[in-house]
Amino acid sequence: MPDFSTILIALLLTLFAGLSTGIGAMISFFTRHTDTRLLAGALGLSAGVMIYISFMELMPEASEGLATVMPKRTAAAAMLAAFFGGIGLIALIDWLVPADENPHEAHSMEELTDGHSHHKMKRTGIMLAMAIGIHNFPEGMATFISALDGLEMALPIVIAIAIHNIPEGIAVSVPIYHSTGNRRKAFFYSLLSGLAEPAGALVGMAFLLPLWSPVVNAVCLAVVAGIMVYIAFDELLPGAESFGHHHLSLIGVVVGMALMGITLVIL
Repeated sequence: MPDFSTILIALLLTLFAGLSTGIGAMISFFTRHTDTRLLAGALGLSAGVMIYISFMELMPEASEGLATVMPKRTAAAAMLAAFFGGIGLIALIDWLVPADENPHEAHSMEELTDGHSHHKMKRTGIMLAMAIGIHNFPEGMATFISALDGLEMALPIVIAIAIHNIPEGIAVSVPIYHSTGNRRKAFFYSLLSGLAEPAGALVGMAFLLPLWSPVVNAVCLAVVAGIMVYIAFDELLPGAESFGHHHLSLIGVVVGMALMGITLVIL
């Protein structure tokens, strides 16, 4: 089992990633227009980090961990089962969230306010907060588990999740702020949706740590890889593309992969 300091650092990193929705809320209060170029590049970068670390680090490490207790081919099959299990888990959550409230794509502040009544905007913000909170729960577990495996992999994942959470904070706070004029309430709902991540970490800690072993660690890493690949392809890349800056999104993906690769080589 990981020691207390490792667990505490993992919880704090997960808390930081979750609270970045509050950064999105603060940006929305002081900026009238969304810098879609910056957002497209940032979302692409986050996707690149998640995709690279999933395929180049988490899955190979999971396979190696399982190979210590079973034949190599069986270990590879078990790793793939856990990987697609992670995809299935987050896909099931996606399916359970109503389609019209599902925060698949990032939205600009202009889109969130144009053509909506105050009542409808407030409802949109609250429902988005609930939907994002549901999505953030398994992300919190994934961030926590990756952090238990070492800071060299955890920090890039935390930063990528934090960047991914900033537009979610904007999506929650803008409609609530414009419908109520209350910054405190908008910030509260935005922050609340992000706190689902440390909640997910606590649940993961309660259920997984008593059973922790090299095999459990390996399976969890493969599941985390599946969750992150799904997030990258289902949320981050479509969100980046939705702003219409295709090449900036692609550059962000490549830069994210390059930064991740260089970081892992240096560390």
